Amino acid sequence: MYQHHEADRKRSSHAASGDVLDKILPVLSIVTMALTVPQVWAVWVEGNVGGVSLLSWGAYFVGACLWLVDGLRKGDKRIWVACIGWVLLDGAVFVGVLVRH
Repeated sequence: MYQHHEADRKRSSHAASGDVLDKILPVLSIVTMALTVPQVWAVWVEGNVGGVSLLSWGAYFVGACLWLVDGLRKGDKRIWVACIGWVLLDGAVFVGVLVRH
């Protein structure tokens, strides 16, 4: 009997932590995208690409594209919607560095 209640408690605790993550992760995604906007601004508006790694931003862009494909393939809106933003932002920095160098 104790094991049954312990299993229910663990499932309930796991579900509760999942609910918290489901609420926090979209907000975190928006916040981190907003924190990327100054980099896009620096590259495109100010023309400043000094210290911007083409390799890093290229990897971020490829990663975002792969996550987007995976989210679409799985039909997981939580993944692919966020990845559209990441593809645009990472792509903007990556292409901007290519154009400005």
